[in-house]
Amino acid sequence: MTSQLVIEQLGHLPQSPGVYLMKDTEGVILYVGKAANLRHRVRSYFGTGQKLTPKIQRMVARVEELDFYVTKSEQEALILELNLIKRHHPRYNVSLKDDKTFPYLKIDASEDFPRLYVTRRLEQDGSRYFGPFASARSVRQTLKVLKRIFPSRSCRKPIKGTDTRPCLEYYIGGCLAPCIGAVSPQEYARAIKQVVLFLEGKHERVVKELERQMNEASEALQFEKAALLRDQIQGIHQVIEGQRIATRVRGEQDVIAFAQDKDQAYVQVFFVRHNKLTGRESFVLQGTRHEEPAQIMTSFIKQFYASSPYIPPLLLLQHPAEDVDVIMDWLQSKRGSRVDIQVPRRGRKKELVSIVAENARQGLEQLKIKRLAAPGALDNALAEVESELQLDHPPQRMEAYDISNIQGKAAVGSMVVFDHGKPKPAHYRRFQIKTVAGANDYAMLQEVLQRRFKRGTQSSNGWAIMPDLVLIDGGKGQLNAALTIMREVGAEAVPVASLAKENEEIFIPGRAKPIVLPRSSPGLQLLQRMRDEAHRFAISYFRTRHKREAFTSALDGIPGIGTKRKRALMKQFGSIDAIRNASAEELTATRGITPGVAKNVKEQL
Repeated sequence: MTSQLVIEQLGHLPQSPGVYLMKDTEGVILYVGKAANLRHRVRSYFGTGQKLTPKIQRMVARVEELDFYVTKSEQEALILELNLIKRHHPRYNVSLKDDKTFPYLKIDASEDFPRLYVTRRLEQDGSRYFGPFASARSVRQTLKVLKRIFPSRSCRKPIKGTDTRPCLEYYIGGCLAPCIGAVSPQEYARAIKQVVLFLEGKHERVVKELERQMNEASEALQFEKAALLRDQIQGIHQVIEGQRIATRVRGEQDVIAFAQDKDQAYVQVFFVRHNKLTGRESFVLQGTRHEEPAQIMTSFIKQFYASSPYIPPLLLLQHPAEDVDVIMDWLQSKRGSRVDIQVPRRGRKKELVSIVAENARQGLEQLKIKRLAAPGALDNALAEVESELQLDHPPQRMEAYDISNIQGKAAVGSMVVFDHGKPKPAHYRRFQIKTVAGANDYAMLQEVLQRRFKRGTQSSNGWAIMPDLVLIDGGKGQLNAALTIMREVGAEAVPVASLAKENEEIFIPGRAKPIVLPRSSPGLQLLQRMRDEAHRFAISYFRTRHKREAFTSALDGIPGIGTKRKRALMKQFGSIDAIRNASAEELTATRGITPGVAKNVKEQL
């Protein structure tokens, strides 16, 4: 129930842009948001009949007080909102995981022999900053590559050029040794300029300059210097080879996509500079449960670019952002020139966004795997599965099953095997549904289980290994269907459980209510991974079958019509009806179709 104080405050909110803060009984800030019209936006949370997500409903139930800041524009409100979120870390705002200052690469312009080093402080001091990077590890990997291609100093000692000996970095090729006067300030400045150009993605300019220097050194018989320059050029070419993906688009842009799993989203950003992919970074957003894709995308863009020293002229997004006009104005003010935001629907840009989205999906999957692979994590997960599912011992071999079809067509089933908590792909099996007509997932599941456990009782090969747990994708209905068929084939001794996607509820025989484990539970995460792997394996087989069946048509069986000619006809006419209505002359005009084949087509159709 809305508190009396909030009710009174709602009646006196200004109709101007600003930022609103929602607080609980102790004055703790629960949520910070911006609005073009404070009165309309804040009232939308408390009006009757409002369609609020469960997360927002829980938040609103805790609100006891409102506070707000009036601003001159939405853009000012956006900047203030970012600052307040960063300062207070409200519980109900989507936020970057482990929110802290991002690491950057810095080239200090105030030094005669500038260092390239890692920093977390972004200052307006005239220096060049590159980033932000997702972690210290990723920025140090970039620094390692740069040091290999472009030697530069990393020490902090004053450079006078009078030292008698250089440090080890010089001998291993990581520094030009300005400390002993081995390089002039002008030569060192040229090397640092190449680093800047490289980080900006202008690789061709760097290569041309290095090739010019190499030729000059060779003509002057300075072969050691020429060899060093040759190695630098080869190093750049190796980096470029890994960036061919970005030839799909032109210019400069950041490409952003994410994969979501319950309360977190795994975001991937690809940085395209001068037609090449110069790098990518991954970030984890927390608090995304019940958030719409547009809200997640908006939260990331605001938090990421608030800390970015460089704004590209184009952002390619997987999903639209909210308040896109305000965000574009804000980004343009930071960049100093026009910034476009696009959600491509077709063409090469769409292909690139799809690649980034797939990278995000794979990254999220790897993140789950890494968490389960942590020391002791699998043991804890297996122990929890044993305890919660009331098993006699920790399950060693677990099998998960799933069904995939479209209205009963191209129906398939999958079986994946986890051994001691880890996938065992060599034991995966797939099933083509043979006895079930129409869309009946229960009957399809029963067919798969019957075939699997019949083989187990009748053979002595890998099928004979009985699992310690069978996991079904679904709820109580799927569980009962599985139990029925397993009793029929004599496998009733094998423990069975089902995992329902909606609320991640676990059902086991003999228990009326589902088991609900915390989202952070290692046992639940292991079962989820098994369920998701079975689904992935089933979907991949289904797509193969569906594609094969979709390609069959009335043209099959016509003498002289094979795959290539069928494809040529479909490309030319678009449908069987159009082919049927075409004249023999029109058919013959199609590439590969002879008069004899055209005659066969007309007769058969």
